[in-house]
Amino acid sequence: MKKSHLILFGLLLSFTVNATNDIPRPEYPRPQFERTEWINLNGTWTYEFDLSNSGKNRKLFEAKSFNNTITVPFCPESKLSGVSYTDFINQMWYQRSLSIPAEWQGKKILLNFGAVDYFAEIFIDGEFVGNHCGGSSSFSIDLTRSVKPGQTHNLVVFVIDDIRSGAQAVGKQSPQVSSFACFYTRVTGIWQTVWLEAVSPYGLKAVETRPDIDGEQLFITPEFYQSSNDKTMEIILSDGNRQVAQKTVKCINGSNLVIPIKKMKLWSPEDPFLYDITYRIKDEKGKVIDEVKSYTGMRKVHTSNGMIYLNNEPYFQRLVLNQGYYPDGIWTAPSDEALKNDILLCKAAGFNGARLHQKVFEERFHYWADKLGFITWGESANWGMNISNEIASRNFLSEWTEILIRDRNHPSIITWTPFNQPSVNMFPSTFVRLISDTYRLTKAIDPTRLVNDIAGDIHFTTDIWNFRNYESDPTRFSLRLKSDNNYQHNQPLFVGEFGGVVWAEGQDRNNSWGYGDMLTNEEGFYERLESYINAILFANNITGFCYTQFTDIEQEKNGIYYYDRRPKLNMERIKAIFEKIPSRPQKEKKE
Repeated sequence: MKKSHLILFGLLLSFTVNATNDIPRPEYPRPQFERTEWINLNGTWTYEFDLSNSGKNRKLFEAKSFNNTITVPFCPESKLSGVSYTDFINQMWYQRSLSIPAEWQGKKILLNFGAVDYFAEIFIDGEFVGNHCGGSSSFSIDLTRSVKPGQTHNLVVFVIDDIRSGAQAVGKQSPQVSSFACFYTRVTGIWQTVWLEAVSPYGLKAVETRPDIDGEQLFITPEFYQSSNDKTMEIILSDGNRQVAQKTVKCINGSNLVIPIKKMKLWSPEDPFLYDITYRIKDEKGKVIDEVKSYTGMRKVHTSNGMIYLNNEPYFQRLVLNQGYYPDGIWTAPSDEALKNDILLCKAAGFNGARLHQKVFEERFHYWADKLGFITWGESANWGMNISNEIASRNFLSEWTEILIRDRNHPSIITWTPFNQPSVNMFPSTFVRLISDTYRLTKAIDPTRLVNDIAGDIHFTTDIWNFRNYESDPTRFSLRLKSDNNYQHNQPLFVGEFGGVVWAEGQDRNNSWGYGDMLTNEEGFYERLESYINAILFANNITGFCYTQFTDIEQEKNGIYYYDRRPKLNMERIKAIFEKIPSRPQKEKKE
């Protein structure tokens, strides 16, 4: 085995070993807003499928236990859940007990869900306490009035997930019984970490941070559970052990705070520097009643004259399409290390970023992208929506709002892509309106990033003109780069998808899906890939690309890695080909 293959296979082994903790996914799930008083609820729950839609009539919300067990946070379709049921599951019920620490007396007690696909109702001791709609966004249920510290309570979660309804965002989950083409195993119910948290009634609810590198300052907008003139918030910005800035303000909602940063360090893929932030809420006597650990990266992204700039310099994006599927966990990574290693594998192949395709990735992925220096485009899982359905549009806008608010502080995310182009020839007026509304909503919530309205070949209101080019013939591929004359010339031109070359060995060639013909030898793969990159390089007006794709997924065999993350090819050669186009323009040497 080649040395590069050994290194990459070592990464695979490392996250497999680290996934064997007693509590699956034991790490704190929200690393940019971290508290110390929390309880991880992952592990063994009981469950029951409700295929007959009779659970409420049978009062399953009062159940103290169900007959079957499942390992949360893995969906029942996955191997890691211990269930591996892959037929349609329109409804199901979860149950477990909750022991509330006596020390949490006087605090708000929050039940947090990383994500539940799709609609969830929450019951404590048989009583309804809250619900949530949206399969990809995080949510919290306030249990303070429903539970008592020092006692044990019964938690039941009811899930509805009708992916064939047309009313919900589904992504690449198969609408047929089995996977086919570019549609894969479905995901039902809980698929991210569930945890309890104790917070002061006057604690910090959320924070928005906006870097201003031109003004050498950081804007901070806090939100508290309760405003109070008697409580104060201390903000400490640090570079390692060195305090960079400090500010103390009253705990008033709506405040816009400015933190000057002298000799500011920037975040970039080449140098992903992060400032640590500590938020401390103090009562009138100066006692700390809430503390949150966070971080921020100082960076700027904008467009000008048909170019995309990172920190005021042109930056060429070499992205890879990453759909975030795992053989054993489907949408859920088996471990935190697996998320980290996915990024390392992408970087080892020559990519400086990824388009996160038809899935909203969990916060731990964005944390590692921030730490490792890996730019991303955030995308919804919009496929599966009936684009003529007003209810589907309403559901989408609610979920997309929650996604933006949750993830807008991550420096690694530089572009929002709300929609992947639906497979239709004509867009109904309902969908055209939704696209325009979503663009305006996204800019209102987060004006600091670029918005690519649709990942595809048609645009309405967009900051980037991206298009797909799956021409397999190098000559036609090159001509396609020059044939799209519909874009407005002040917008950056971006090859939003290309490649998709099917490469597999032996039995993997059977029942394989991808774009174009299957190559018969490895050398042919390198030659075709290099012809694509050369064409993009010499096109001059292209500002970046996204190659399809990171890994094989089930029957789709066009990844540069196998589904289990083993390298298919000589990754040193692959890296050298992609890096023929540098991230930054090469400066001419002075005579």
